[in-house]
Amino acid sequence: MGWQPRDELSQAVALEVMLHGPLGRSELARRLDLAPATLTRISGELIRSGLLVETPHAAKRGTGRPSIPLDVVPESHHFIGVKLTGRAMMSAVTNLRAEVLEYREFPLASRHPEEVVAQIVGLVRDARTRRDLDAVGIGLGGVVTQDGTVASAPFLDWADVPLAKLVEELVELPVFAANDLTAFTESQHWFGLGTGHANFATLTIGAGVGYGCVANGRLLSNEDSGVGLVGHWPLDPLGPLCSRGHRGCADGMLTIPAIERDVSTALGRAVPWGEVLALAAAGEPAVERIVTASARALGRLIAAVANLAAPDLVVLGGEGVGLAAIALDAVRAGIVEHRDPRASEVRVELTPGDDESWCRGAAALAIQGYVLTRSRPSP
Repeated sequence: MGWQPRDELSQAVALEVMLHGPLGRSELARRLDLAPATLTRISGELIRSGLLVETPHAAKRGTGRPSIPLDVVPESHHFIGVKLTGRAMMSAVTNLRAEVLEYREFPLASRHPEEVVAQIVGLVRDARTRRDLDAVGIGLGGVVTQDGTVASAPFLDWADVPLAKLVEELVELPVFAANDLTAFTESQHWFGLGTGHANFATLTIGAGVGYGCVANGRLLSNEDSGVGLVGHWPLDPLGPLCSRGHRGCADGMLTIPAIERDVSTALGRAVPWGEVLALAAAGEPAVERIVTASARALGRLIAAVANLAAPDLVVLGGEGVGLAAIALDAVRAGIVEHRDPRASEVRVELTPGDDESWCRGAAALAIQGYVLTRSRPSP
């Protein structure tokens, strides 16, 4: 079954149902400002093409005729999302709604582009032995151009690697690559906490600090996306130094390596991230003090984002999201410090922050690329 709406209106109807369905025809017409007759014609064409189906149970509203909702068949299409780090490669197979059906992870055999491509191709081919795939998405930290070329990825020591093209030539499927934060933000936009919000922001904490913004329903991006500029946003003039010598910036106060470093120095031994959170939860004084200061700094960064971008909500993710979960009161205190008391409350939502979330973001890239760029049949 192909994703092939006949025209832009059909594309809009199909996308609305995919993202927000099941939806009745009257609700669809209202959402898309379509005449009922036009919606009836379009929905009929999409049903006949196999793209939409009528769900078995009608929804009764008011005293009129029951509305028979329209929906997509999520299992009619499958996608694979791949997340690259400096040490590992993770993958998730999803359906049309980016629901994860299968998750796997492997150590990175090599950082050489040819060997990384070969490992990705192996993952894709293995997944295709169990399910038909429609497209591949790849997310990684760094600057990635619109055509899927990795312009810069310091953690892999890559420059100008045409990653999407190299993989596509071998798997013979559409391949889409982007910065992992871009992928994460788009997955929240289409399938996650940002669904239904025209304006929202994402912040991720892990090896670095990332920021994404959707404004008026569109992701804001340019050639600097992926550089990680928010990492050096100043948060505390008395805070610790980052690797570039900035005092109290986001990278120096919020990243997992920075917090691990400060806790390890305080306790005189190496302390990994999981133990940092456990010790803070147990009330170990030195660790609690460091974690509270970092959480308060995170609140200041959230306040800055809210003050500048005016989002409906801020979505927190990444492997370090446990910082906010364990010290939410300190995060809220940091927000209040830098937020005008007359302003509305900043809505903050936390995601699981696991590697599966990054893979789901990469799969969302594949879904977006597939459904928005599929060639349409000739009339």
